[in-house]
Amino acid sequence: MASLAVSPDDVRAAAQRIAGAIEHTPCVESRTLSRLTGARVFLKFENLQFTASFKERGALNKLLSLSADERRRGVIAMSAGNHAQAVAYHAARLGIPAVIVMPKGSPNTKVKNTQVHGAEVVLEGDSLHESGRHAAERAKRDNLVFVHPYEDPLVIAGQGTAGLELMAAVPDLEALVVPIGGGGLISGIAVAAKSINPKIRIYGAESKTYPSMYQRLNGLPVECGGDTIAEGIAVKDAGDIAFSIVRELVEEVLVVKEETIERAVVALLEIEKTVAEGAGAAALAALLEYPERFAGKRVGLPISGGNIDSRVLASVLMRGLVRDARLVRLRVTVPDISGSLAKVAALIAQGGGNIVEVQHQRVFGTASVKSTEIEFLIETRDRDHTDRLLRSLQDNGIKVAAF
Repeated sequence: MASLAVSPDDVRAAAQRIAGAIEHTPCVESRTLSRLTGARVFLKFENLQFTASFKERGALNKLLSLSADERRRGVIAMSAGNHAQAVAYHAARLGIPAVIVMPKGSPNTKVKNTQVHGAEVVLEGDSLHESGRHAAERAKRDNLVFVHPYEDPLVIAGQGTAGLELMAAVPDLEALVVPIGGGGLISGIAVAAKSINPKIRIYGAESKTYPSMYQRLNGLPVECGGDTIAEGIAVKDAGDIAFSIVRELVEEVLVVKEETIERAVVALLEIEKTVAEGAGAAALAALLEYPERFAGKRVGLPISGGNIDSRVLASVLMRGLVRDARLVRLRVTVPDISGSLAKVAALIAQGGGNIVEVQHQRVFGTASVKSTEIEFLIETRDRDHTDRLLRSLQDNGIKVAAF
């Protein structure tokens, strides 16, 4: 690792530099997730940092390296949100003026939380790449120090301190799975972890919509884009420094589906009672989608961030209920006579279902004019419970379909 741009000594120096100003976040074994995935899962709760992501580590390490003149001139950064908040917060602590350029579609919660720390927020560009171009131009024009979110050895070294803490908490880890956007977190963690245990296997996790590191590693054209819940890792241009480290130290980059990332967000909230944004849940998503790679192994996962819009989180949770058949829509066709609705409602209640909504369809339904269609939104315990409820209705002569 001596030839790499970031060394283990760099990471250890960063750990000393930022000590006391960064949370030493807990690392806890999840017995339920272990049972669910077939691996022994250890979670590193980086969503418990003050700004709710690991980005504080690298941002602070960079800011503390600035000269008095650089601090006076101020800094600029581009970010989809977490790096923005980290730079804004620690720049304010250190008395450094900060400008943050964010893509126009950045989540409202991340924009608001960045402004709260006193930084000037500029919404520019439809992607992180476009925001970065604007930030570089503004840095040159106003003589500001550009604090890049991942293409900076000091930032990468700072992110690597999470790896030192992980390995200290669970020295016999056999694998680490780390989300990849620009690659700063995984490259820093890889340098730290491999220096402690050269045999540990390190895997990256990318969203299927933005698999830029996977594509570069496999010699494929980089083709990214589209909507993703994991906007924190929606990066088209993986860093060159990170790429060189990942190519050397990372076993494999795993590409995960959006649906799996949503499942991971739901699992972390329901099982661990912790809020993870899409990017923060990507490592768990890789375990859920590729369980065979980690079966029986001791695996560390950083929950890299928890900044998710409340509306998005609510939608993810509701979609999770639908996906698990705990929230189902039933279309029932019954004679349009008194008592039909009451009969169906009573059967649903007897079967343990909870009726959330009811809607009649007389005019737009496809049944006979002598019949009516009733749509029920039902809450159940799980898919088996839903299946039993459907069979009970059918056994009682009710024409029903789930949709």
